[in-house]
Amino acid sequence: MFSGLKRISKLIMVTAISVWLGILTLPAQASCQGCLCPGDPCGLCPLPPMEGAPIKPDESETCAKIRERVPPTSAQPGSNEYFPSLDNSTMACVKEGGDVIRNKQRSEEFPSRFYCKPPRKPNKVE
Repeated sequence: MFSGLKRISKLIMVTAISVWLGILTLPAQASCQGCLCPGDPCGLCPLPPMEGAPIKPDESETCAKIRERVPPTSAQPGSNEYFPSLDNSTMACVKEGGDVIRNKQRSEEFPSRFYCKPPRKPNKVE
């Protein structure tokens, strides 16, 4: 009899903790903050530029200048050809006033390890 009660109480406790943890993480899942959010709110460009990657129609001047200075590469991350291209594109991003963002949790929308965040343009006052 006590073993049945013990099992039921463990099940209730595990369920309660699971629900509580789910509620705690809900705000983090619901509202993405920063540049690596769906829809690309910052207009990021991957570093280094990769061959075959589509060019966004609303690409920033910074991203276009990086692609001009650093030819797109087909080298895989970790290869000897990849690192010079990454270094050159990182320098080009910083030279254009951008910030380099490391992407630790890659997704379909953001597959690269590093991105350039172009500088924000000041709003024009008319």
